[in-house]
Amino acid sequence: MEKLQFLKEITDLNGIPGQEHAVGRYMKDAVKDVADEIIQDNLGSVIAKKVGDADGPRIMVAGHLDEVGFVVHYIDDNGFVKFAPVGGWWGQVMLAQQVQITTRKGLIRGVIGSTPPHILTPEARQKPVEIKDMYIDLGVENKDEALATGIRPGDMITPYIEFHQMANPKYLLAKAWDNRIGTAVAIEALKQLANELHPNIYYGVGTVQEEVGCRGAQTSGNLINPDIAIAVDVGLSGGTPGVTAEIQAKMGKGPILLIQDAGLIGHKDLRDYIVDLCEELEIPFQYDVLGGGGTDAATMHKAHNGAPAISLCIPSRYIHSHTSMIHQDDYDNTVKLVVELVKRLDRETVNKITFA
Repeated sequence: MEKLQFLKEITDLNGIPGQEHAVGRYMKDAVKDVADEIIQDNLGSVIAKKVGDADGPRIMVAGHLDEVGFVVHYIDDNGFVKFAPVGGWWGQVMLAQQVQITTRKGLIRGVIGSTPPHILTPEARQKPVEIKDMYIDLGVENKDEALATGIRPGDMITPYIEFHQMANPKYLLAKAWDNRIGTAVAIEALKQLANELHPNIYYGVGTVQEEVGCRGAQTSGNLINPDIAIAVDVGLSGGTPGVTAEIQAKMGKGPILLIQDAGLIGHKDLRDYIVDLCEELEIPFQYDVLGGGGTDAATMHKAHNGAPAISLCIPSRYIHSHTSMIHQDDYDNTVKLVVELVKRLDRETVNKITFA
């Protein structure tokens, strides 16, 4: 129950790119008793440092704090909020969904609406509604009532959904698994390493602004200058109707080793080392390749003179929508893998991986 409460708390928090403050504060509070030092770069990425061997290699494990969402653009004369997406959204998943707007005064609930299909032409009904034609209904009479709530342009808009265990309780439904689950892995690994010897310096990182270009990974990566860089994110899960054989990974079958994506060719020697470790410890794992998209590893591996890097992804359904799903076993196995990696990555091993 403690684990589930932790995962509920971290996914319930609201934090779109550029407005991850609440998630960053949560991470700092979660690691304050186990980290040797907590640093924050100037963009807001949180870096929790744990020294095993001060002369050992620097191991950076990062999940991103932000989630896809929206910002308030303006309020029209009738009190409806026009908004702009922050991060990737597919318009077909948005209509009639509840959202929360974070203002200086607190949270305001709304629902995304558009022109009713009943009054559209037959041709218009066949076309997806564009995001620019949507609005948020606050349930107010006019613009003055809307402004009285404290809503202003630039305020953060996030999905509203309750954390829930599904019929099989290992399946967890929540908002923002992309990528609070990566942040959760970085935090939990640090906690498990608190009383363990490890021949390196571990940096558990919560980066900012990943969904708009891996910006926090660039600043935190340059600050840390890692010898090994591991991004923990979500990956696409197959196994649902209509999903082609192109998506091989499935929920509950272990973390995904991302061979390559649009921003990173996974370091082969690091990948081979991880595969050997998984096989030795009987940690299930999967492979995948993405033609588009990417993770913070795309930027982390280019910090200063570069570092071997790979993405570990937890299979998830329905990402970049109001709700998504993961499997508890994949989270547990990813934490186990990260902890065991950090316990073994000494200078000799890292040099062998890097300069093979």
